[in-house]
Amino acid sequence: MALAALSLTGCAHSGPAHAEGRSASFAVVGDTGYIPSYERLDEDEVPHRTLSDYLAAQAEDWLERNPDMTGFRPTPWVFESALGGYTDASGMYPVAFAADEVCRTLGCDFATMVGDNIYPDGATLGADGISDARRFYDMLDRPYGKLGEGVEDFTIYAMMGNHDWRVSREATVAQMAYLQQHPNFTMPDFFYRAVPAGMEGFVEIFVIDTEMLLASTEVHTDHLDTEGREIRTGEMETWDDFVKPATEGEKQMVQWLEESLRASDAHWKIVIGHHAVWSGGGSKYEKAHSLRALYMNSICKYADAYVSGDDHMMEVYTDDCCSEGVSGAPALPALVSGAGSKYRPLHPKFMANQLAANPGLANPFSRGALWGFMHVGLDEEAMTVRVYSTPEDMSGRPVEETTLTFKRRSHLAGN
Repeated sequence: MALAALSLTGCAHSGPAHAEGRSASFAVVGDTGYIPSYERLDEDEVPHRTLSDYLAAQAEDWLERNPDMTGFRPTPWVFESALGGYTDASGMYPVAFAADEVCRTLGCDFATMVGDNIYPDGATLGADGISDARRFYDMLDRPYGKLGEGVEDFTIYAMMGNHDWRVSREATVAQMAYLQQHPNFTMPDFFYRAVPAGMEGFVEIFVIDTEMLLASTEVHTDHLDTEGREIRTGEMETWDDFVKPATEGEKQMVQWLEESLRASDAHWKIVIGHHAVWSGGGSKYEKAHSLRALYMNSICKYADAYVSGDDHMMEVYTDDCCSEGVSGAPALPALVSGAGSKYRPLHPKFMANQLAANPGLANPFSRGALWGFMHVGLDEEAMTVRVYSTPEDMSGRPVEETTLTFKRRSHLAGN
């Protein structure tokens, strides 16, 4: 694949002190925990009794985002007796197998799991008749319990997504407690900072709970016209009270993020949240507006990259941060790795409008309607992002889609 190097913005600066040849690499998997037999239909939904019914619904979804059927890629399907019809197949295990192969080949010092670990409702404390022990084993331990096997001190830094917050705070805490006791995962709290083993002074990650942040602020409901232009109707999103910040620390999460980033002496500072700050599906942009208002300035000033999932596609954006009053540093990479088990088509008209409305935004890579993950490599001054898909044949083979490189930026921005 071609190697695309993204240049500096603003004035030239002399380089910082080197990190003495150090390097690190990690995998990014997101929106992983989907198993069709756990799914349930809403009251107004009917099962797709025939394959033609299923494909017709897929085509209708495609045409909501695309002007015609060119490039149409339906989600692979299965017949699920529990639902009484055809439904989406899951890429959970193929993505896990492919990530394992890439980590064995290229190396992974750690990994990140960027939320929506369990569909459709996270842990339920048994309210749906399924034990959480079974759910945790099927969606967390079996696919990812041995990722990184053989690598000393390997761990997967985990967080919660919107689906993990569906039932109650107690149920969400139950999933976190499982992750805390599992030897292959790390999740000390809903938000936290961590230095991977052996990476002191080189890499620090900053995990935030974006679902909790969205519940604490105003979020408009997404509405697009037929040309993919954003429309505001006055309708607002709502959240259950149990999702909203409950402790003083949770209420100060945005301030904590800025202060932690500013205080960090890490060579690389990576912020990780479930929701994207930019994405191309056309159904997540109002959440992105609200999140950028909360913490984009802090990330632009002090971080080297923002890593997320939520939109079920594989995307790479860069933001020059000029809208945040930050200039003279390389553009901020904003990665979307949300295709860990589910397909979602891109919305080309919306994407074109989004780029036109934000001149500081660039979109080096986007692909929807696939299963995939990312591998990120860090050296002294560059971050290399490799985007992978895995085929519909369930083989779990990694297929490299693109490779992009980005300059380290935090030393030229606010720190």
